[in-house]
Amino acid sequence: MTASHRPGVTLPTGPEKRAAVEEMFDRIAPGYQRLNRIISLGQDGRWRRRTVRSLGLPDRSRVLDLACGPGELCEELLDAGLVPVGVDLSAGMLARSTGRAPMVRGDVLALPFPDGSATGVVCGFALRNLVDLDAFFAECARVLRPGGRVALLDAADPAGRLARAGHRVWFRGVVPWIGARLSDAEAYRYLPASTAYLPPGTELVARLRRAGFDAVERSTMTAGAVQLLTGTRRDPACAGGGS
Repeated sequence: MTASHRPGVTLPTGPEKRAAVEEMFDRIAPGYQRLNRIISLGQDGRWRRRTVRSLGLPDRSRVLDLACGPGELCEELLDAGLVPVGVDLSAGMLARSTGRAPMVRGDVLALPFPDGSATGVVCGFALRNLVDLDAFFAECARVLRPGGRVALLDAADPAGRLARAGHRVWFRGVVPWIGARLSDAEAYRYLPASTAYLPPGTELVARLRRAGFDAVERSTMTAGAVQLLTGTRRDPACAGGGS
């Protein structure tokens, strides 16, 4: 089953999406970090640091970096005094890691960790590549202990007219052009187009709350082109929920 959201780009769904995403990230792994620097105009490090700060966790807290890629968020977590474990489906991405954190190959929709075994969960620019967002949010809630924190970073469409126009030129025009010359044309057509998978920000917030998180907040960076979702794991033993 497939769904086309942009002329010339077919976005897969279901098992076909899972297989296509895994194969694509294996393919682009060798140049992935360098392309991220270029495409983000050097802002990606700042986004990761803000994601880690938003957790607000004490030193030595165990944090899972889901869809970790080569592990750049893991390094930020280590630098902040936290104890990360990376998880990714792509063997190619994990093979590119030269970091200090342990890495596990696995499906983030079926994590190989016990209930309540982590104090934090982060995920960088992978929500739109998942087959089932609600299942992912539920799995984040399962592995987090009550009071644990989640911080999810991804692309977004700016709200302002001028910012939206500029973002469209860069993200949907220049980025695929750069990707075609420095890495993989098909992959870098897909990656900008894949934001069509993401529901509106208000819906993302509501779905995180339904999954078992309180104090859910959504903030944006870089003129609204990047979004950060944060929340605190609700204690399942407590009746009701908060906002």
